[in-house]
Amino acid sequence: MGTMVDGKWRTDAWIRDNEGRFEREPTTFRDAVTDDPGGDFPVAAGRYHLYVSYACPWAHRTLIVRALMGLQDAISVSVVHPHMLEDGWSFDTDFPGTTGDGLYDLRFARELYQKADPNYSGRVTVPILWDTETQTIVNNESREIIRMFSSAFPSLATTTTDLFPEAAHDKIDHFIDAIYEPINNGVYRSGFATTQQAYEEAVDELFSALRRFEDHLGENRFLAGELFTEADVCLFTTLLRFDPVYYGHFKCNIQHVYEFPHLWNYTLEIYQMPGVADTCFLDHIQEHYYYSHETINPTRVVPVGPRLNRNTPHDRARLPGRIASR
Repeated sequence: MGTMVDGKWRTDAWIRDNEGRFEREPTTFRDAVTDDPGGDFPVAAGRYHLYVSYACPWAHRTLIVRALMGLQDAISVSVVHPHMLEDGWSFDTDFPGTTGDGLYDLRFARELYQKADPNYSGRVTVPILWDTETQTIVNNESREIIRMFSSAFPSLATTTTDLFPEAAHDKIDHFIDAIYEPINNGVYRSGFATTQQAYEEAVDELFSALRRFEDHLGENRFLAGELFTEADVCLFTTLLRFDPVYYGHFKCNIQHVYEFPHLWNYTLEIYQMPGVADTCFLDHIQEHYYYSHETINPTRVVPVGPRLNRNTPHDRARLPGRIASR
């Protein structure tokens, strides 16, 4: 793993506290695209470019929202290589689905951070929302990027999808907060823990939360009830990776997601929504985690399964109060 210090790249370990707990550094670029034509970053078709990894659950959120809203023509995309080694995310193109750097033909994602801030210190993460006009990073926080798409880009959307409806703002933010630490970050807190105590704390919190949301989804089609929202996108990208990666690689092996009937049906329903499966690349996902994390998987042998069939039946109308699946 690596990090930037005063604009220079150096290899470094993931940050942990003194008791072996994984600690995620906050993102740094926190500006926003708005629908204000006089703002620093006004919404405009073709102006913004999204850098992603198909493997990364945080970047995957932005791809799903982009697809559901029909923003593919308005926001272009570059896809990094799934291997994240000593040089961090690279733009190598020797893996199917990678694109190289579509703007500057750079070799590494860290060069974008240096371009945006020659003295940057911090992690080099994706997603990156890049402004081609000012040639800088607008934002590298996935939650804020998908909120920008929902709030600033509807005028450029080719669908009527609204993932942040006004009547549900508070409820959506509540669920995004509720799933973040125990689930979205909980799998990493489990997998990157370096003491037994830190690992067991994280994995117990993770499965306690999964059981709570299993019960919740037994009575609700989606997190916010009948509305499919940003919160569901944020949960889905972790659930999709759970059985192929987190269960074994990160030792989150108390139960598979498919053993939670409501969580599993929920995952399948979202996966089968038009446009979602086309953003899901299990080959990138497994290749990234098993090959990149040498301290966890020293052999770098990548499992060949499981594979998710986009036509796997699900039953989201089975329980009382459920509406029929789309």
